[in-house]
Amino acid sequence: MKITFLGTGTSQGVPPIGCQSEVCLSSNSRDKRLRASIHLEWKGKSIVIDSGPDFRYQMIRAGINQLDAILFTHEHRDHTAGLDDVRTFNFIQKKSMPVYLQQRVYEVFQSQYDYIFNPAPYPGIPQIDWHIIENKNFLLGDCEIKPVSVLHHKLQVLGFVFHKFAYITDANFISEIEKEKLKGLDVLVLNALRREEHISHFTLAQAVALATELGAKQTYFTHMSHQMGLHDLVCAELPDGIDLAYDGLEVNL
Repeated sequence: MKITFLGTGTSQGVPPIGCQSEVCLSSNSRDKRLRASIHLEWKGKSIVIDSGPDFRYQMIRAGINQLDAILFTHEHRDHTAGLDDVRTFNFIQKKSMPVYLQQRVYEVFQSQYDYIFNPAPYPGIPQIDWHIIENKNFLLGDCEIKPVSVLHHKLQVLGFVFHKFAYITDANFISEIEKEKLKGLDVLVLNALRREEHISHFTLAQAVALATELGAKQTYFTHMSHQMGLHDLVCAELPDGIDLAYDGLEVNL
């Protein structure tokens, strides 16, 4: 399995428009973050989790020319706003794009992307093969994927486990039952927005505590804002086996 971090930033990206903070003015490329998304190559499949506003550029930057499926964690626009750009994959691959999402998210997409569902569609709109999933294991080819239900304030969000790798974004609560799905991992990806309290995201301290509890061999934090601090300085204070992810980071399992 090869995992590529396409984006590790929060909803505004880093830097957000007009910001003059130390992080946003940093010359370190690891302090520049597109909206959160990852790409997996596993068992012959090319899979992306979430297609946010930076999706097109992320595909170009990572050299992803073939895509077998997109999995959606939830319906917020920083995770969905790039869906229209699957059209290019439709043209290249000459088939619809399989998309896996919850029923609630599908219904939101019917509003966000109403033109896709038009009974007399305009030529060239995205061609989507919709797959409704629940909090139950499902197959994508030979890949068995295990959803994990987490809470983003009061909104239920899905994380995903791929064998010994798990990806959790936009969460500030995981039940004890769902935590059991996250035990015995080689790599865990977990959201950590900033140091200060937030209504719907884990803070740095909360994410460190949860990562320590879950005990993955390696944990990477993602979905970070410019308020987290400089990448290198934050990494220097983290425990062994816990690091900040960065755009372009590749992990092989």
